[in-house]
Amino acid sequence: MSIDPAKKTSLHCLYYWAKHTPDKVYLTQPFTDGRVEEITWGQAADQVSRMAAHIGSLDLPERSNVAILGKNSAHWILSDLAIWASGHVSVPLYPTLNGETAAYVLEHSEARLLFLGKMDGKADGWNDIKGVIPSDLPIISLPLSPRDDTPKWAELVAKTEAAKPRMPDPDDLATIVYTSGSTGRPKGVMHSFRTMISVADGLQQLFPVGPDERMLSYLPLAHVAERAAVETQSLYYGFHLYFATSLDTFQEDLQRARPTLFFSVPRLWMKFYLAINNKLPPKKQKILFNIPILNRIVKKKVLKQLGLDHCRAALTGAAPLAPEIIAWYRNLGLELLEVYGMSENFGYSHCNRPGQAKVGTVGVPNPGVEQRIGEGDEVEVKSPGQMLGYYKNEEKTREDVTEDGFLKTGDMGEVDSNGFLRITGRVKDLFKTTKGKYVVPVPIENRFNHPKAEVICVVGANQPQPAALVLLSDEAREELDKGGDREALEKELAEELDDVNARSEGHEKLAFVVVVREPWTMENGMLTPTMKIKRNVIENQYADKMDSWYAQGKKVIWE
Repeated sequence: MSIDPAKKTSLHCLYYWAKHTPDKVYLTQPFTDGRVEEITWGQAADQVSRMAAHIGSLDLPERSNVAILGKNSAHWILSDLAIWASGHVSVPLYPTLNGETAAYVLEHSEARLLFLGKMDGKADGWNDIKGVIPSDLPIISLPLSPRDDTPKWAELVAKTEAAKPRMPDPDDLATIVYTSGSTGRPKGVMHSFRTMISVADGLQQLFPVGPDERMLSYLPLAHVAERAAVETQSLYYGFHLYFATSLDTFQEDLQRARPTLFFSVPRLWMKFYLAINNKLPPKKQKILFNIPILNRIVKKKVLKQLGLDHCRAALTGAAPLAPEIIAWYRNLGLELLEVYGMSENFGYSHCNRPGQAKVGTVGVPNPGVEQRIGEGDEVEVKSPGQMLGYYKNEEKTREDVTEDGFLKTGDMGEVDSNGFLRITGRVKDLFKTTKGKYVVPVPIENRFNHPKAEVICVVGANQPQPAALVLLSDEAREELDKGGDREALEKELAEELDDVNARSEGHEKLAFVVVVREPWTMENGMLTPTMKIKRNVIENQYADKMDSWYAQGKKVIWE
């Protein structure tokens, strides 16, 4: 199969569905006051055409870069489409950026206009960002914007006549996606409309997706994973998108959406898993899951509680998820499929196919994708979704793309005899102990699976042995604060440490476990916007305590 000529770019898709199903709801947006707005395909296309006309009246230079800042919302996507319909290029900014990085992206991208959306300064970086927005940068406020002194989307749309959209060529530059920056300054990854739509073309060859699907959009749309899995797919296939109000209402939002397709990242799959374990302890699960007839009822009830009882395909990506956790979900009846991709190939690289998954791998190459293992076991990929290059950084583009067109992913991996790729770590994550041995932290982190440990970070550069920093789940920390049995938990963590070490090579054995005090979040810079750990930031945070921890000679240390 190949791209439908009537839907050759995401913007073409919008007008295709507006023509064929104008009254079908495309976007469902909840508000903090309990109100819910539904926007049909016809209304979405009308608003986009009107906003495109307004942008046209601003006389921006041809092919200007236009920024979008805000949490996910219906109007985030409409802004993206309006930027394209006016002939310009969209530049998304993560809502959790700090002021310094936001200022860098706005300056580096030479943004000429900013769409400001859902921000509140609580679980985002607005308080830090608002002071660095250039005073001469025009702003259009979307619904839920923190600014009320700028032109507003609804008012502009109401008073502007719709203009004929400027339909792009598939090879035109569509967007510049700045990487989430787990190390160093973010890079501007340039994608054309063709590289973006390639993900939809590939998906239709893997499993059937149609206009009756439902998805909940809650991971940052500024990241290619959500842009590819949710925005692009919904536009191509014409299905219904729902949005979340906040983390506090997430369960309620999931129940409203009843998604048939669901994409999440390991940190959240772990959170769901730990929350269920807190209500239904693993020992009790084991008993109930082994009772005929009752096991099906219990499993269905668990999935319903998660809001995933209608889900027929669930994806996990952006970072490794322990095989035991994937197996737990699959045992519940949720076919959790690990996928793999990067900003540089618009998330279109590898996936496990329905009914053919191999747990512990990221699957086989997607249609049209080539893979190979390069020097130092680095995974190299050539994809239809491959970037045009890094914005204003040809040197880095030449460094990351081989002469024959393969992207150097920075991930280490191995391919089995059936073509399944297993990611074994990050090239840059390797560290050497004082014994001169190299340690790859990710596989060790994946072996550590205590039901109350939410995130693990293995450290130990220039130390005799590696060690593990452990962040407990919210539920576990709350339980301890209320006087929970710390000694019992310490004993369990020590047993888990022994179990991990029994399965590790001598130079990989963990000297001890440190239970950290402060949570690792996007706001304090410990996590990327897709909830991957910023290893270098975490290592620096605890660097001055490492020697004293090693000197204690304990198995479990409480910070």
